[in-house]
Amino acid sequence: MISTQIVRTGLFLTVLVTLLVLTVRYDGYYSDPAGLFCWYAVCWLLFAAAVWSLRRVSARHTAAVVLLGGITVAATGLTAAPRTSTDMFRYAWDGRVQAAGISPYDHAPRDAALVPLRDGWLFPSGTACTGPDTTRVPGPVGQVRCTRINRPGVPTIYPPVAEGYFLLVHSVSPDGSRHKPLQVGGALLSVGTTVALLLVLRRRGDVRWAAYWAWCPAVPVEAVNNAHVDVLGALLAVVALGVVVRHRGLGGALLGAAVATKLLPVVVVPGALSGLRRARDAAAVLVPAALVTALVYLPYALVSRGSVLGYLGGYAAEEGYEDTSSAKNRFALLRLVLPDDWALPVLAVILVSVVGWVVWRGDPGRPWSGALLVTGTVFLLLTPGYSWYALLLVALVALDGRWEWLTVAMAGAAKYVLAPAFDDGYAVGTTAYAIAAGAVLTGWAVRHSAPGRSREQAARHGDVHESGADRPTEPTRPNG
Repeated sequence: MISTQIVRTGLFLTVLVTLLVLTVRYDGYYSDPAGLFCWYAVCWLLFAAAVWSLRRVSARHTAAVVLLGGITVAATGLTAAPRTSTDMFRYAWDGRVQAAGISPYDHAPRDAALVPLRDGWLFPSGTACTGPDTTRVPGPVGQVRCTRINRPGVPTIYPPVAEGYFLLVHSVSPDGSRHKPLQVGGALLSVGTTVALLLVLRRRGDVRWAAYWAWCPAVPVEAVNNAHVDVLGALLAVVALGVVVRHRGLGGALLGAAVATKLLPVVVVPGALSGLRRARDAAAVLVPAALVTALVYLPYALVSRGSVLGYLGGYAAEEGYEDTSSAKNRFALLRLVLPDDWALPVLAVILVSVVGWVVWRGDPGRPWSGALLVTGTVFLLLTPGYSWYALLLVALVALDGRWEWLTVAMAGAAKYVLAPAFDDGYAVGTTAYAIAAGAVLTGWAVRHSAPGRSREQAARHGDVHESGADRPTEPTRPNG
């Protein structure tokens, strides 16, 4: 017999799925960003309600409810073409270029040498070139040519594991399938991440926390509809952190694969070193990670004439990570209280301190706690403007259970979607991240002031160091 709690949670999920379909299909990113963000905000509220309702569901049914809900939520991203990002088109192009035996690091999409690989989907012409998501490229005299690929004048930025994934998807895709194979790939990786979370949490946490990922609106929007390869990095990071507790070498190797997917997962590495004070223990993780990263880069380095880093340096400069004078809204929270020239040095001091604390005091039995602290701190300090970066953060929240860090993911979405609706879009991003920082600090204060808070509860969230990577952990109820 189906319990009342399951029915209530199912109703919340049904409404959430319905709203997600409407949100994904609403083409308002350029025409109505404020309206689109309102749809998105309502989805987040329904997500919170569904997760809250899950607290009352019987433990023996929780995993099934989370997984079935996650499959349905992920499927909503398949109901429309990409709406808020053009990165998928670069993925499809890189896969096509590699299938032709050409290194994606050697040529920009607009290069004349690659003209034979163009088609009407990625390189439309005529009236199809009037949209805001297209860029003009040279074409035959008298014809208007454009591309849906962003930054068509520079080579790819994506690391080799991501490039291998693009090639794999291209190889198994039917002709004319356009965006669907990458979206299906994103859906499969999203559900795979849910399964990985359930497996890890079954031993060392509360399986209800997996819903923080499985039902989060960021997953169908960014991982499925926009098919961002960040979901592959998140999956590898989750598996790596789950494995490194028992097998440091294998966990380190998986971390190397995650870093070679999108580079951002490098912020997870300090978490994998939680409590490993001896150099040889840290080396057991770091050496395999470095070897795997080097090995997957090697084939591309051998066949590429150009640098396998691609446009990475140009991207860092473009986004303001190298020079605070051109950083726009980068380091926004630091720049609220510090002179611009101080932002980078202070950021470095804070990060070194946080990383040092995690490595020295972190719980080796819960490396994801330290990984979440470092990753969340990086987001609050850098205030990135691309909402899909937060997929990694959402996955870490699902591992650790500290739901307040999800507000950082919401801040990224506000900065990316809502900011264009205002004359001073930078203020929107700064405000959103300031609210998220306040929520995180409030959550920390509440956890530390809660009566009867035991040392074991503190250890579960990385607040004290306890030796013994394999000690049993009692499941706890999700935090709100």
